[in-house]
Amino acid sequence: MMIDHIAIWVEDLEKMREFYCKYFDGVSNQKYENKIKGFESYFISFDGATRIELMKRKDIEERIYKEILGLAHLAFKVGSKEKVNELTEIFRKDGYKIIGEPRTTGDGYYESVILDPEGNRIELVG
Repeated sequence: MMIDHIAIWVEDLEKMREFYCKYFDGVSNQKYENKIKGFESYFISFDGATRIELMKRKDIEERIYKEILGLAHLAFKVGSKEKVNELTEIFRKDGYKIIGEPRTTGDGYYESVILDPEGNRIELVG
């Protein structure tokens, strides 16, 4: 078995689509819309099988900005320590918040942690 996709409720569907396509070489499908439910979504595909589904619905508005049980972060394997460092600096230059500077973790990963445009934690893993 394998994970097909991970879904994320978003506030700004177009901004989030642009972010994941621009920085992670994602490829988006065409927008799906269900006007009756007020639902819109994109699937973003990456080099590999797992996709992200970005979803927006008019009646889902509240965001909790504290640690909660459930999905904690998304991790993107970028290929090397150098690429982690390079991408971290690109995100910093482009105004994204770096919440974990590049480092080797206790379990042996070389990573940094950034926030996407809506505050979701993204790990860049070498």
